[in-house]
Amino acid sequence: MSGKVVVTEFISIDGVFQDPGGTGEMERGAWSFKHERGEDGDKIKLDELMDADAQLLGRVTYEGFAKAWPSMEDEAGFAERMNSMPKYVVSTTLKDPEWQNTTVISENVGDEVRKLKDRYDGDILVAGSGQLVKTLIDEGLVDVLRLMIHPVVVGQGRHLFGEQSDLSEFKLTHSQAVGPDGVFVLTYEPA
Repeated sequence: MSGKVVVTEFISIDGVFQDPGGTGEMERGAWSFKHERGEDGDKIKLDELMDADAQLLGRVTYEGFAKAWPSMEDEAGFAERMNSMPKYVVSTTLKDPEWQNTTVISENVGDEVRKLKDRYDGDILVAGSGQLVKTLIDEGLVDVLRLMIHPVVVGQGRHLFGEQSDLSEFKLTHSQAVGPDGVFVLTYEPA
């Protein structure tokens, strides 16, 4: 059995996943935090983290997470899981990561992710990390694409899906409305 690469993203209707003018998707006050995802949405986020054996992150997302998560606590165990699980960060510039259980992948990303899929039986969770997601899609390494669509057109900011090297097709495997604000979770797998 091998692990699955699960990409999970907060995204606007127009495909933006980063707060315009912000430093990343985790910046406080970002549009994605203005919409209530409710208990169902919170459960989806907790379940996907608890189902994961490891996290795979790009450098920018990793740095945002590493700044925020080590000092967080919560009753559900989300913070404890974030901090204790193995983390792999794809970067050619990061040399000495300080967040516990972090390994840097600096070359041969596709090959290294294939090794991770062989090493872990559970999910390998990817959040944010737009450039990494593009690479994973190009390499055919995304097993699940879960988009939490927020009811907003941002108009500017970084789009998750930029130019791909080839057509990538996915099939919808699950959809669910969560919270009172019209947030939808769409789950896709490669077609």
